[in-house]
Amino acid sequence: MSIRLRLTLMSFMQFFVWGAWLITIGTYCFNAKGWTGAQFGAIFSTLALSSLFMPALAGIIADKWLNAEKLYGILHILYGMILFYVPSVNNPDTLYYVIFGAMICYMPTISLSNSIAYNILKNNSYDVVKVFPPIRVWGTIGFIVAMWITNLTGSKANSNQFLIAGAGAIILGLYSFSLPACPPQKTIAKDASIIEQLGLTAFKLFANYKMALFFIFSMFLGAALQLTNMYGDSYLDDFKNSPQYIDSFVIKYSTIIMSISQISETVFILTIPFFLKRFGIKKVMLFSMLAWVLRFGLFSYGNPADGLWMIILSCIVYGMAFDFFNISGSLFIETKTDSKIRSSAQGLFMMMTNGVGAFLGSKISGYLIDKYYVLPDGFKNWHGIWLTFSVYALVISILFSILFKHKHDPKALLQVQH
Repeated sequence: MSIRLRLTLMSFMQFFVWGAWLITIGTYCFNAKGWTGAQFGAIFSTLALSSLFMPALAGIIADKWLNAEKLYGILHILYGMILFYVPSVNNPDTLYYVIFGAMICYMPTISLSNSIAYNILKNNSYDVVKVFPPIRVWGTIGFIVAMWITNLTGSKANSNQFLIAGAGAIILGLYSFSLPACPPQKTIAKDASIIEQLGLTAFKLFANYKMALFFIFSMFLGAALQLTNMYGDSYLDDFKNSPQYIDSFVIKYSTIIMSISQISETVFILTIPFFLKRFGIKKVMLFSMLAWVLRFGLFSYGNPADGLWMIILSCIVYGMAFDFFNISGSLFIETKTDSKIRSSAQGLFMMMTNGVGAFLGSKISGYLIDKYYVLPDGFKNWHGIWLTFSVYALVISILFSILFKHKHDPKALLQVQH
């Protein structure tokens, strides 16, 4: 088996073992277990909490002590074993700690998988810039395939979704031990402070008004990034409570409908170079924020019958909403920070979006739904929920366009590309 094929298989499984349950855990917690928004919000927030510290710690271990592919394998095996325990959990408080444990094992493997791929490709004299993107696209395909399997096997509202992911994770963990060795690079100086080791030196960027504003908006938008992953499948599944939609394709195959969002990602990624060159980083980020307005707003007014086009369009818009912000934000860091702290700055960007922002979004959204959007009959006012999220994204968009000053510099982008 060629190196490229082996890494493609790793990328496919890396996101397969997440996609099997990430989109449908809301349906499981709300519809199968009957838990509250606050309880589910707390459970989902473990993704963000683990992102705050585990990728950095795993990076230190791989840099100093243990082969990256071995650490990667150990973490996936542990992740799979924890997921196998999920079906026996019937208490939301217990599930919080179980999913937290699973996320502590899984979240650092995302960055480790990239590091392993880069290392192996470079050691085998491949052009990383040319070869890696097609390999990474198979990760998104793996996520989509897992969603389809979960839906088509009738597992979206039961615990089988975790068994599918757990089995895949253990297989991936064992497979990773067969990959070429990626020994510690020992890139961290022995006398480096704990602040430097954890990549926290970039926090001094908050002293710069423009950078501070960028990170604050990253946090605010980060609060919105996982909301449709949290509630999207449950929202579509809840249409079964309306007699006119009971036999709808959308209800039976809600997870497949949601997978259009991931398919859209693979398309919009290819359009980013054009948009960046034509409009610049600030406008592309603003396009992303406005796309979130549409993402939530279309969900608010959509339905499985005459409003199906809104649901489909919302899923298509997701690609722009998610990718444009993440990639243009990463390029902004690349062009506006000193090379000595660039990696730390990228880590800080991820911390503010997928860590602090996503944590606040998970917790606060769960509280708001319980407080204002649960109807007397126990059903949720999904129209009000999505409309509130849409207004939030619109406010962020307006404030960003007014407060964030950035001049488009095509030369800076050209330097990054080369």
